Amino acid sequence: MRIPLLLFAAFLAAPAVASPPNVLLIFVDDQGTYDLGCYGEKQLQTPRIDSLARDGIRFTAAYSAAPICSPSRAGLLTGCYPRRMGAEIWVHRADSKSGLHPDELTLAELFRGAGYRTACIGKWHLGFAPPFLPDAQGFDRYFGLLHNLDPVETVHFADKGGVPILNGSEIIEHNPDPSTLTRRYTDEAIHFIEEDRNKPFFLYLPHTMLHNPLGVSEEFRGTSKLGEYGDAIHELDHHVGRLLDALERLDIADETIVLYTSDNGRHPGRGKDQPLRGGKLSTWEGGLRVPALLRGPGLRSGAVRTEPTPAMDWYPTLATLTGIRVPEGRVIDGRDLAPELVEEPAALRTAAGALSLNSDLPQRRRWEPPLEWRDLVSRDEYTDAFFYHGSHGALAAVRSGKWKLFLNPTLQLYDLESDPGETSPVKNAAVARKLRGMAVLFQEEMRLDARPAGRTE
Repeated sequence: MRIPLLLFAAFLAAPAVASPPNVLLIFVDDQGTYDLGCYGEKQLQTPRIDSLARDGIRFTAAYSAAPICSPSRAGLLTGCYPRRMGAEIWVHRADSKSGLHPDELTLAELFRGAGYRTACIGKWHLGFAPPFLPDAQGFDRYFGLLHNLDPVETVHFADKGGVPILNGSEIIEHNPDPSTLTRRYTDEAIHFIEEDRNKPFFLYLPHTMLHNPLGVSEEFRGTSKLGEYGDAIHELDHHVGRLLDALERLDIADETIVLYTSDNGRHPGRGKDQPLRGGKLSTWEGGLRVPALLRGPGLRSGAVRTEPTPAMDWYPTLATLTGIRVPEGRVIDGRDLAPELVEEPAALRTAAGALSLNSDLPQRRRWEPPLEWRDLVSRDEYTDAFFYHGSHGALAAVRSGKWKLFLNPTLQLYDLESDPGETSPVKNAAVARKLRGMAVLFQEEMRLDARPAGRTE
């Protein structure tokens, strides 16, 4: 039996922690922020996923790193804005020469270095040359599709028997039926969890669903009022329940952190109770705001976090919750939110008096504001801001607190607290200038500190 989080929290200043919690990271593809019962959706039944909100924390302003697949995944797995590591543009196709740079330190590498078993089961989409594959990025085990199943990707395999599904490096099938993937990934995930009870695990489960083409098994076809998309969510909920049941059966539910989130939004809201506009590929709120639910030992129960929570924050937060120090010198953009999420924040203070194990990470980022912005923007405001990037990598908007400033083609300021649907720009010259200053500082930081993209010739 592993010791609960708060029993070992006092020792977080140490390089390693005995018997830390497991981590199960469920990463859904193209799920809108509204499309769960716990976010107010009335036309879908998602009781098993909703239980994570009941027993844990629901995030109402969680953001993906990008409004499209590949850069979003890069941001999640590295804790960095995709732009920092040359991963901000569009997606990696089967003939792409680019991918996640081998020098980046992924969550899998971080956890494996701390003695965890690691697995990626599902869709990869971060490069297809050997240096970019899961086994070169910290994962002990891989099962799934490296690609999407839409026509712009399947065309690359027309003369190769079809898109392959891999078990490790072995092709076990071509052209898998999309309606079987959610079940198959879940079967493999449960098998991985069961394999070795003597070591903690980090399991990254990036589902192919709910990306087009949608696939729904016969058991769930026609079960929702939202067509095939809703049916696929019902099926996903069932299989999330299977995972949660497996944790209970193995008596490790209270020793496992479960994070459920999505890689980007899908569509705008469907009525007056769902005001967000925009969807995938856009930088309106509907394109990047995603569901996020976190449950685990020592974490608050039935709580809601309303502050902006970018995907990059999960990297240092999960590291602290498992007693792992992000290596010195590693610059990332995520913030350690652990002190806000646990029942007893004081237990996270390190022997050196720091708020938590990774609370100092924002201090590693460049902070050299020129005179124009020096008295206008504080360092904390800057590192707490969220910088929206479009599907082609351009900086599009900045959010600070309740304010969001679109940068192009003209400056447009929105109060997301009173107008989450971004329907009526407001005039506030002082706020607009401050957010514009943040954008200028961010552009300069990325110009000076961005790292190279992974590339093969």
